[in-house]
Amino acid sequence: MVNDLEVSPATVKRDLEYLRNRLNVPIVWVRERRGYILDYEAPRSELPGLWFGSAEAHALLSMEHLLENLQPGLLTQHIDPLRKRIVALLEKGDHSAEEIRQRIRVLPMASRRVESKHFAAIAAALLQRKRLHITYQSRTRDEKTGREVSPQRLVHYRDNWYLDAWCHMRKELRSFAVDRIAFTKLLDKKARNVSERLLDKVLASGYGIISGQKTKTARLRFSAEVSRWVSDEQWHPRQKGWFEGERWLLELPYSGDTELLMDILRYGPDVAVVSPPELREKVVEKMRETLEMYENE
Repeated sequence: MVNDLEVSPATVKRDLEYLRNRLNVPIVWVRERRGYILDYEAPRSELPGLWFGSAEAHALLSMEHLLENLQPGLLTQHIDPLRKRIVALLEKGDHSAEEIRQRIRVLPMASRRVESKHFAAIAAALLQRKRLHITYQSRTRDEKTGREVSPQRLVHYRDNWYLDAWCHMRKELRSFAVDRIAFTKLLDKKARNVSERLLDKVLASGYGIISGQKTKTARLRFSAEVSRWVSDEQWHPRQKGWFEGERWLLELPYSGDTELLMDILRYGPDVAVVSPPELREKVVEKMRETLEMYENE
């Protein structure tokens, strides 16, 4: 082998170790043959040659980033082997995990801190199917209210956590920002179960995390300058879009308009709300308020 490959014995040993330890190739030494063979009965692994797809790279790097920044806790000893396995997956091929982290970045934006004790209580209630008493501080009205809720699912959306739950005070499904939960207490009461179909119908029918069953349809028209890339964006699973000349028209359902307004405003003069009139007026009003703020400073 050394003569055929024109390398030193040390290089052969190093490459064999790399194949075994990094790529999990089942190479074994057979004394009778005085050489190495592949163990065809062992689980096979894919040799390098294909690079990760965008979704695979994003998933692995996101998991590695989240685990690396996780605060010490009860699962630390269990999570460390998982991190090592993810690093090993990232190192499949000719590049180290460190080089991949330097060349590819996954940057979480505008994430808000969540109290670990509240998150643990929510997760426990969710999985044990128990009710939960929470104190919730509204972001818009800055008031605290006590709620008894039946947790249905946790949602990680735009780098933040939300709890979909049946609110026994409002007698309807609600979505709560976990970072706004100031107090939690696990109750010895059986949680009310809501079907996945109803959850999606009520909480995933409109645009964004603030949604509901009653939806309206927004129609947006983008400038020619930004239409080329906005036409590739997915704002909602049930959106519709088409070109009128060089301008992209986008239609999508929404119920709560808070997030939709923020996304419209970030495009500034490159987007116009065609309909409905009330959404168009809200955008105009927000722009007026912004202009007045700058003029009065």
